[in-house]
Amino acid sequence: MSVLTAFIYLQILDALTTIAFMMHGINEMNPLIKWAMRESFNPLGGLFLVKAAAVLVAVLCVSYSRYSVLRKVNVFFALVVAYNLVALILAAPVLHST
Repeated sequence: MSVLTAFIYLQILDALTTIAFMMHGINEMNPLIKWAMRESFNPLGGLFLVKAAAVLVAVLCVSYSRYSVLRKVNVFFALVVAYNLVALILAAPVLHST
C-alpha cells in the first residue's frame, strides 16, 4: 500500500470516528475541525472540507517526494484513530448477557 493510500484511509477512519463521536454528543477537540464544522454550511460539510484539504496537501507531499513527512503524519493519524476507537469502546454501554 502506498503512503498516500494509507493517508487517505486514515483520513476516512478519522472522519468516521469523528462522526461517531458527534452521534454520541462528544465535542470535537481539534480546533481547526471544530471551526470548520461551526462555520460551514453544516458540520459534516466542514469536516469533509478539512479532510479534502488534507488529502490535497498529501498529494502535494507525494508530488514533491516528501514521503518521510507523509509517513510521520500517517503514524500520527494512526495513533489518533486508535485513540478514538478505544475511547468509543470504553464509552459504550457494557453488554449484559441475559
